[in-house]
Amino acid sequence: MRTLAFTAVAAVVAMSAVPAAAQSLSSPSWYGSAGFSNFSSDDTDVDLDAVTGRVGARLSPYFGAEAELSIGLGEETMVPNVDLKLNHDAAVYGVASYPIAQNVEIFGRLGYGTTELEASGLGTTVTEHSDSWNYGVGANYFFDGANGVRADYTRRDFQDDSGEADVWSVSYVRRF
Repeated sequence: MRTLAFTAVAAVVAMSAVPAAAQSLSSPSWYGSAGFSNFSSDDTDVDLDAVTGRVGARLSPYFGAEAELSIGLGEETMVPNVDLKLNHDAAVYGVASYPIAQNVEIFGRLGYGTTELEASGLGTTVTEHSDSWNYGVGANYFFDGANGVRADYTRRDFQDDSGEADVWSVSYVRRF
């Protein structure tokens, strides 16, 4: 019964958001960000760094969508003579945001992505692709109406039993 009630409430909220999103769909507000991300996994004790770029569209005052791409920086030695590196990570998200002060907003995001890792050592290189459901939270602080900083945390739950990863990011963000 509780699940049915939750589903009904979620449907009403979603249906009430559709007209607002449709009204501003002809002129979404755009933003982009560039920064640093750290990918870590408790399962393997691996920390990989990346440069991350995002582009997003605010479709209504509270809802939008964004895409991100991360390119790995360097590699980490897992065991002697075996190095692991992040080739790339790409994802798309639905984003819900809410202003909590004049220049500060918080957001939550839910999306789907793919990650490519490469392990090399002992004369062999293996490349692995994993898809994941991603969810996270963060905040933006704007110095003025257009320029600011972003900090966020995203959890990746990989679908092929590859485990999970935590991603912490800090970025410059620009509204257009």
